[in-house]
Amino acid sequence: MSGLTERLPWSGWSARLSREGRDTIWLLGILALSMAPHLARLPLWCAAGALGALSWRAYLAWSDRPLPSRWVLTLALMASIGLTLWSHHTIVGREAGITLVTVLASLKTLELRARRDAFVITSLGFFLVLTQFIHSQSPWMALMMLVVVWGLLTSLVLAQRPLGRPPIMVVGRATARTMLMGLPVMLVLYVLFPRLGPLWSNPSLNSGRTGLSDRMEMGQVSELALDDSIAMRVRFDGAMPPPQQLYFRALVLGQFDGRTWLPRRPGAAPSALMDSPPALKPGATPSTYRYQLTLEPQSIAYLPLLDATLQARPSPPFEQPRPQARGREWVLDKPLQQRAQLDALAVQPEQLQASEENALSIRDWLQLPAGYNPRTLAWALKQRRQSEWATAPASVVVPRLLAYIRTNEFRYTLMPRDAQAPTLHSIDRFWLDTRAGFCEHFASAFVVVLRAMDIPARVVTGFQGAERNPVDGLLVVRNSDAHAWVEYWDPGRGWVRVDPTAAVAPERVDRTRPALRFPQEASRAMRAVDQALWGTLRAYMDAGNHRWNVWVLSYSRQNQMDLLRQWGMSRPDTTDLIRLTAMTVAIAGLAGALFMWWPWAPWRRASPWTRQLMGIHQALLRADLPPPTHCPAPAPAATWAAHLRQLWATQSPPSPEQAMARQSLVDGLNKLDSLRYAPQIPGNSTRMQVVREVTTHIEHLSKINRRSGKQTSKHHK
Repeated sequence: MSGLTERLPWSGWSARLSREGRDTIWLLGILALSMAPHLARLPLWCAAGALGALSWRAYLAWSDRPLPSRWVLTLALMASIGLTLWSHHTIVGREAGITLVTVLASLKTLELRARRDAFVITSLGFFLVLTQFIHSQSPWMALMMLVVVWGLLTSLVLAQRPLGRPPIMVVGRATARTMLMGLPVMLVLYVLFPRLGPLWSNPSLNSGRTGLSDRMEMGQVSELALDDSIAMRVRFDGAMPPPQQLYFRALVLGQFDGRTWLPRRPGAAPSALMDSPPALKPGATPSTYRYQLTLEPQSIAYLPLLDATLQARPSPPFEQPRPQARGREWVLDKPLQQRAQLDALAVQPEQLQASEENALSIRDWLQLPAGYNPRTLAWALKQRRQSEWATAPASVVVPRLLAYIRTNEFRYTLMPRDAQAPTLHSIDRFWLDTRAGFCEHFASAFVVVLRAMDIPARVVTGFQGAERNPVDGLLVVRNSDAHAWVEYWDPGRGWVRVDPTAAVAPERVDRTRPALRFPQEASRAMRAVDQALWGTLRAYMDAGNHRWNVWVLSYSRQNQMDLLRQWGMSRPDTTDLIRLTAMTVAIAGLAGALFMWWPWAPWRRASPWTRQLMGIHQALLRADLPPPTHCPAPAPAATWAAHLRQLWATQSPPSPEQAMARQSLVDGLNKLDSLRYAPQIPGNSTRMQVVREVTTHIEHLSKINRRSGKQTSKHHK
């Protein structure tokens, strides 16, 4: 076989490897691709160990060296289990399970000896493909995993062709054709197979996807500014608010303990703290904004809807989630765990009727912790005692404080000086010393100063601003758009929004489209790419992701029921889906079986190789040689060779000329069988030459047998 390999036109690195080594390296490469997206999430020891095991096995296959002993693998397995316990404190659960599967798959390659081992590794590879969609269901991940599935199926087909050396690309094309044949069944199952509870839901993660929290600490929102992932997408039906009014309100933070802002006050009576439901001013003709919101999963039960939203409900045909208004906040029973679409209606905030607050509830928005930020409180009291401030209402005090921010060298920065230094008086340090901070610094300090001046105030968190995608026209709100602002109480107007950050960084809120932002993990080479080109590519990617999310990932049971109603079913249910799925698959299977038996089907036509074997088979029959038993025609060349050798072993010794002719024929048949999977390069006639040689050997042996038969007949006469 080695001599034959040297004569065949193999090209590339695979020509220097044995068949087993080449197939092993192919399987290792596909397995590494199936692990690649997990590597950044796995413990460092697991990622390094998996890559090390795969590299070691590839080296053994390349150099044709023996595999490690059992005790080495046993020690590695025990160490991996121990490290998994150390990293995850368990060996069950999602993260620990992914770690163990990755370790087991990589270690299993080090005992890859037989086809059975290849089947086990391939099965682990398919399982790794499924685990990728726990963390990402993007179209790019689906495309990557489709390539991995094709590679794993190619390895399975290679394992089913143990003879010869079938080219990987030839097998890969056969695998691709098989996958295309299964595409109709896959689409039928996707459209009709019932969505059964959590089996079809997006797994909830331990942390929210939007990054918003139900509390705020110094530096928390600035960390979100580095997160460029998408929080939600907005489509306006008609007019949209100006850019400086794109405030997506999530929750109100009213309790301050000196370090952290929390929602309202735990344990207080709802009637004393809860706003009235939003309502329009009597006789007002509002400017309404109708919009559709596509929300990503999040960790809080508050929905970031456009400020002054009056109505919010699931977008048809969806029935969930069903938000409830609590004042100007919109809440759910539990945090949003799956992507959702909502239709909403909003107005301009000044068109809302002022909520009714009694004296008791208003005093709750003046609470300040004792012993914190004494210099800021003293500064506020000093200002309030001045004659021009003493009797000034909130509508006058707030503009003066904004003017103070503008004229005293306050700076907007994501990395304020001494931000990490521990202190009990963070507001003092920001308001009177550094005067540099992010939106939560400005909002926190502004509320503390207003409360010290006996003006009720509170912090509001959510998102501000958006980036318009020119491809589909959607407004894309990213986690980096997370923002904090202030609301103060004006007896004649109710709660009034003010954004102290805009006083020092108006570009933060007054923007039609943010500057193009590169992902944080982007390399310097990527950042050197033309900004316009990068922006165009990113717009198309975002638009494609949104369509994928809406059309594919959001396809739900409700969509299935609507489809059945369109097909004429009045009251469809899950039973109808099961029946329809079974009937469709059965009909498709029956049609496929009939088509396979169709005599004019393309695959029932003889291939060039089959026609050549049939020519050899018929030539051997014409030479009065009996065919192999229990073997359909045409019998393989190797089967003919073994059959003839066994047949001649039971006959009388041949003459020297017959023995030489028989041996030449057997050698020619074996040589022809070794060329079964040889690549056919245009202009190369190696296989045809061997076919002609075998045909010549058959004719030569037939002549010798006839001549020998005549001589035997004359001798008997």
